[in-house]
Amino acid sequence: MSLTREKSGDVLVVAASGQINSANAAEIERSLLQWLEEAETKWVLDMSGVEYISSAGLRVVLLVAKRLKQNGGHLVLCSLQPHVKEVFDISGFLAILDVAETRESAIGRHA
Repeated sequence: MSLTREKSGDVLVVAASGQINSANAAEIERSLLQWLEEAETKWVLDMSGVEYISSAGLRVVLLVAKRLKQNGGHLVLCSLQPHVKEVFDISGFLAILDVAETRESAIGRHA
């Protein structure tokens, strides 16, 4: 599992790749929460490289979305692989999270 981040204007784009599961969810959570402390409020989480997400990974995504909202920010997920999108759908997360098809459209939602 790896996380990279870059700025696109005033939007922080975090790209995840690999698997997000119970073995690495705590480490991912620590990294993301540390980045949240840097006062970035417009986030895009690019999931194009994520091939698997467990319930522990879903919890991390929900936690980040809630923290951002509490800080006046917003999280947009993008580029979910079909089987990862299905996990979000079955869990009901697609109904409560902002999800875009592409990175560009996700960044555009912060305009």
